[in-house]
Amino acid sequence: MDIFTDEYFMRIALTEAQTAFDKGEIPVGAIVVSDNKIIAKCHNLTELLHDVTAHAELQAVSSAANYLDAKYLKNCTLYVTLEPCQMCAGALYWSQITKVVWGASDDKRGYQSFGGQLHPKTIVKKGILEQECADLMRSFFEKKR
Repeated sequence: MDIFTDEYFMRIALTEAQTAFDKGEIPVGAIVVSDNKIIAKCHNLTELLHDVTAHAELQAVSSAANYLDAKYLKNCTLYVTLEPCQMCAGALYWSQITKVVWGASDDKRGYQSFGGQLHPKTIVKKGILEQECADLMRSFFEKKR
């Protein structure tokens, strides 16, 4: 039995999202996997770094590219707890990542609501541990109010 399922890796991304939550960051976690090996593990750092571009996905893309010493993330999968925004989708497009898997959709700020797109060859899988991902996000914003 293969333990390296989308759910397995999404749980690790959720752990990163919880770390962001605990730091007062919007709770988005992202990991990049290549050959069932995690090569990048990140979460939002926009508050800590005072940088609106420090989204979990961008941190993960940069980290994975550095690890691979390559600009393209072919044969890699990004697991992210929230649908990427338009900015992150652009970076994912240019990275030519093979697969993107997300938990909760973002109807207001997700790239799809803006008509954005990923690379034509990128495989997309949505809704993995969707409820857990959405609940963490909802809990964060309820705490802020």
